[in-house]
Amino acid sequence: MAAQPGQPTAEPAPENPLTAGLERLPVAPTTLVIFGATGDLARRKLLPALYNLAHEGALPERFHLVGVSRKEKARERYRAECEEAIRTYSRRTPDEDVLKKLLQHVRYVPGVFDDDSVYSELGKVLDGFEERAGEPLNRAFYLSTAPEFFPVIVEQLGRSKLQHHENAEVRVIIEKPFGTTLEEARELNRDVLAIFDETQVFRIDHYLGKETVQNMLAFRFANGMFEPLWNRNYIDSVQITASEDLGVGTRAGYYDHAGALRDLIQNHMLQLLCHVAMEPPGSFTAEEVRNEKVKVLNAIPEPTPADIAEMSVRAQYAAGHVGGEDVRGYLQEDGVPNTSTTETFAAIRLKVDNWRWAGVPFYIRTGKRLARKVTEIAVTLKPVPHLAFSQDGSLGVQPNQLVLTLQPNEGVSLRLGAKIPGTRMIIRPVNMEFLYGTAFLSQSPEAYERLITDAMRGDATLFTRNDEVEAQWRICDPIVAAWAKQPGPLAQYEAGSQGPAEADSLLLEGQRWRAI
Repeated sequence: MAAQPGQPTAEPAPENPLTAGLERLPVAPTTLVIFGATGDLARRKLLPALYNLAHEGALPERFHLVGVSRKEKARERYRAECEEAIRTYSRRTPDEDVLKKLLQHVRYVPGVFDDDSVYSELGKVLDGFEERAGEPLNRAFYLSTAPEFFPVIVEQLGRSKLQHHENAEVRVIIEKPFGTTLEEARELNRDVLAIFDETQVFRIDHYLGKETVQNMLAFRFANGMFEPLWNRNYIDSVQITASEDLGVGTRAGYYDHAGALRDLIQNHMLQLLCHVAMEPPGSFTAEEVRNEKVKVLNAIPEPTPADIAEMSVRAQYAAGHVGGEDVRGYLQEDGVPNTSTTETFAAIRLKVDNWRWAGVPFYIRTGKRLARKVTEIAVTLKPVPHLAFSQDGSLGVQPNQLVLTLQPNEGVSLRLGAKIPGTRMIIRPVNMEFLYGTAFLSQSPEAYERLITDAMRGDATLFTRNDEVEAQWRICDPIVAAWAKQPGPLAQYEAGSQGPAEADSLLLEGQRWRAI
């Protein structure tokens, strides 16, 4: 209503510059079906992510959730379990009205995943939502199950004619691991693509949902100061680290079969390498970005048996001290055979044989029961050519280093050389830092929040394509095979330490690991 003559005009609220760009893109009306709805991933990650999306108004107005699992239970019981999971694991305290609205349309379909009747009942539930909505709803099937059920569920969706829907989009979201060998990955791709088109398939890698991973592309391609230096002429080495201070805990059954290389390097960490090394895409569409990542993977030579001894190291944690407490070694963990040769630490040195990166080593390491929990990418530049600052007391001119931290505190730091205040020219390294928690008003969303939203929107930029998965396995499969042929026992490292001393053998002359 217009102001009356003589009345003061209300001043518009000033725009906060920190909120610029913090908007959500629209999502079409969607029904999300979670297979394995009572599992740990659904409880700890997926349900809390859905709540936080609802809290921020990022879910479509018509959104429905269906849980599918083998346990028999009433719908009300499942709804109560969803509420409990959200209250326990959400990053923010739930708002009662938002929580109630999110869960009011929840449905539950019990049964084993190879039972035709489960999919018949699921189809009826999906059709019922559409009848009440008066319009077709997009469908997203999230496979949050053990990997052996992926092909079973996909085949059943095809047999039940649920892989396509008239006037609506149908998508399938598949968790890792996508195979445990190159041949298994190829076979799973054949099974999935026999039912769904590649454009419908979203192979999830939750690391790609982290803000700092996406920010790698922004730092590289939106800042003129970095791109001229981003090549073999100026970069000395790249280190990618994903360390944990925890042991295997209750995951011994899975972990002893997988090991560190399969668990993290084959998927998450090779994806991080791609973000560091890829060429600028022609546009930031899913296909263009993924095309450039595949080029990077194809430029990494497949390890030969002779290479593997020189470019890879594995080890197991022994008893030690973490957080002031005594902890046992891997072979003493519950559920681990005392003859196990599964690695809890893996490190590899790769090279990217292309024009930009020829001669630059890429070091990747991951391990459990290390000194602390951290995931980071460290890009070390070559040292300056003339060291004029050599007075006594100087800490030395150290090479500039750009560090992108994914966890625990997402951000970026740049190490520079600076003069210590005083009468002499004494140099010490200092850090310039950017932290998400202080630069933006909003807390960084959990990775699954971004990925679920993108999958429902049909944006596959942060998901791996079939040829990406196979290219990653082409690199790791020979190492897995070679290690399987090597007898134990493995090298040991003390829990709470920096890892095995053997990892130093991977480093080229003059290079060293960053402290964990």
